[in-house]
Amino acid sequence: HLARKRSSKVERGHSTMMNADMDAVEAENQVELEEKTRLINQVLELQHTLEDLSARVDAVKEENLKLKSENQVLGQYIENLMSASSVFQTTDTKSKRK
Repeated sequence: HLARKRSSKVERGHSTMMNADMDAVEAENQVELEEKTRLINQVLELQHTLEDLSARVDAVKEENLKLKSENQVLGQYIENLMSASSVFQTTDTKSKRK
């Protein structure tokens, strides 16, 4: 009877220790799961930020090309005005007048 009682106490001790170990493992798994979830959310947020930045870069490139084209047109227009105006004639033209 006494041996059975001791055996029962040992089994309960083992059972309690196993439950504590399982609780610790479960808590550790929960912490890991929360950390993985946090990291996944952070990665997704960074991906969205990268997509937004990439779209902005594309828009700026497009605007830059448009402005370059407009500058070329304006430059040609100014050149044409200057060549048509007697004020901007070269010195060779003035020397011929003298």
